[in-house]
Amino acid sequence: MITSENSVFKNKNLYIIFCITLVAVMGVASITPAFPDIIDYFKIDTQQVGWLIVAFTLPGIFLAPVTGMLADRYGRKLILVPSLFLFGVAGVACMFAPGFYWLLALRFVQGIGASSLGSLNITVIGDLFSGQRRTAVMGYNASVLSVGTAAYPALGGVIATLGWQYIFALPVLAIPLGIWVIGKLESPQPNNKKHLKDYFGQVWKTINQKAVWGLLIINVIVFLILYGTYLNYFPIMMKKRLGADSSHIGIMMSLMSVTTALVSSQLGKINRMIKVRPQLIIGSLGYLLASVIMVFAGNYWMLAAAVIVFGLGQGIIIPSIQNLLVGFASIEERAAFMSVNSMVLRLGQTLGPIFVGFIFAIAGLNATFYAGAVMAFIMILIILLMVQIHRNQ
Repeated sequence: MITSENSVFKNKNLYIIFCITLVAVMGVASITPAFPDIIDYFKIDTQQVGWLIVAFTLPGIFLAPVTGMLADRYGRKLILVPSLFLFGVAGVACMFAPGFYWLLALRFVQGIGASSLGSLNITVIGDLFSGQRRTAVMGYNASVLSVGTAAYPALGGVIATLGWQYIFALPVLAIPLGIWVIGKLESPQPNNKKHLKDYFGQVWKTINQKAVWGLLIINVIVFLILYGTYLNYFPIMMKKRLGADSSHIGIMMSLMSVTTALVSSQLGKINRMIKVRPQLIIGSLGYLLASVIMVFAGNYWMLAAAVIVFGLGQGIIIPSIQNLLVGFASIEERAAFMSVNSMVLRLGQTLGPIFVGFIFAIAGLNATFYAGAVMAFIMILIILLMVQIHRNQ
């Protein structure tokens, strides 16, 4: 465990973690600008192109627990390195797909490589840092994730002007990153010699706590709101109410990501000033207030206020939950425990568009934002009823 009082930015492992985070979010955020060209090239329906995301995310639902268990038994590097190599090789192979179904198959293979990245980067943070340093690093990592989420669509859009195939050249960066991990990542090795029955029993004991269940439920709701209400229906609302084009919509959504990045980067300071449960409540109130503003927003100033408040809530709640969860498990079962959280995130990402889409179908556009406000209110109730956290957690 690293306990030095020096700045965390002097720790070379931190930059490897940040790069893994950027690769983990690359697989979806960078390719969406090429969707119209992919539709034209393969002569597919608009609905079909969404399978490029499904094929990529689906392996994570099933494989995250497996890779987590293996990382606990055999070490983080042994899973991270092959995952990065597979992500890079399969991603580049997508450039040469002779047909759409070949492209889907290669995206599925790339998704296998990606399935461990989103949980193991958080796991390694928990392995390497503790206390306020861990809190600060978790915030910085969430900030990096938000920067990537904001920047990848713009970068992907520029690359796609050369041809949709070239957008799949970006994953090649995962290969030198894997080599960097081999040579430079100094991650403690879990000394896990438990019998599998005892190991799974300890993992279940760690999960089966009221506060943990509360945090996992909150995480599902967070991604129901993000992928259901915000990412799906905020652009539609801007188009219908203000006649906004894609550039204005992109700028407004980037404002949210930038706000999230700025707030997340200050999590260490926020944690010293505000206790954990109030942090979670403030984050939930950000979602609630932003959703209500979006119902009534009729100009760009109100929309900007809404996305800033939304970004503030997100910048607090997501890294705070990650920081809390990673502290519940010891190094021997931390990877498997965090892989459960990864499954929960994928569940929210998958169900969000379906659930909020059903609300849109029966009640219209405004109802999707009211739904976001109601879900945020439910989050507050869960925090009050289930999430009892000690200050040193």
